[in-house]
Amino acid sequence: MLLKNIEKLHELVAAKDLEALRALAIPNPREQNHSNSFRSAMMISAHNVKHLYKIPMLEAECLMLNLEDGVSAEQKPFALHLCAIALASFPKIEKKMVVRINPLDEGGIEEIIYLNSFMPDAIRIPKIRSVEEVRQLLTLVNDGIEIHLSIETKEAWLALKEFALESRITTYYLGMLDLFADLGLSQSLLLSDNPTVQTILAHFLLTCRACGIKPVSFVYQDYKNSDGLRNWLEMEKMMGFDAKGCIAPDQVKLIHEIFGHSEAEILRCREIVKLFEDHSALGISGFVDDRYGFIDEPIYKGALAVLNSR
Repeated sequence: MLLKNIEKLHELVAAKDLEALRALAIPNPREQNHSNSFRSAMMISAHNVKHLYKIPMLEAECLMLNLEDGVSAEQKPFALHLCAIALASFPKIEKKMVVRINPLDEGGIEEIIYLNSFMPDAIRIPKIRSVEEVRQLLTLVNDGIEIHLSIETKEAWLALKEFALESRITTYYLGMLDLFADLGLSQSLLLSDNPTVQTILAHFLLTCRACGIKPVSFVYQDYKNSDGLRNWLEMEKMMGFDAKGCIAPDQVKLIHEIFGHSEAEILRCREIVKLFEDHSALGISGFVDDRYGFIDEPIYKGALAVLNSR
């Protein structure tokens, strides 16, 4: 695995030897991870060799290899090839490997073309603004690679439904800070009890669900404030969210704790599914159980959704 040779990669980056780094990035067939049951989507700086080296040890269920914000213009070419090396180094991994590229008109198109042969599980596109851009993505991104969209512009907000053009478009990430800026709203309004914030979250969640898209809530930037994150997570879970972006390992643990299901809930859902399927085989689609009360198809589907989200 090339990432094991961390000293070599450090030397090439320090020497700014882009050609030597590019030569090490050789596509390797990958087993795609198309599960969308992840709860945590953790940002990884693709230009940081140490961060990439830690990929197998990270608890996050989805890793966002970042080429955009936080990567300087000088670092971006190195980040792209290091990202490719990381993908080639993990032909099979339980974590979902997503690459967040740059906006399409800022190098994103070229990044997609280059990354196609390295087959990330998904490519996330920032600053999306039009249905035409989404149609363009469907022609640029190889079949088998999911398309994820960042919803962080006012145009994207107005086109949430229209963007869901094809089954390869599976996930939306809410970029709350960028969206606030684009809407001319002060970031001081970003409070969990603010009615505008709650309206945004509810509309985003319900529109995504109605379109068959996975909604991922925004990154909580104050990564050392676990109490603040817990407040947001508890509210978001109550609303129906099951995934959130993050930037630190401690955030991952809390996200998994709040967005997880208790053993008692899992057991309850398993028993409801079995009861319904047993009765359904007898032609009975609604019945009363001594423990769980009335069970019909909607109750069954709800229990099945919990089990499938694990």
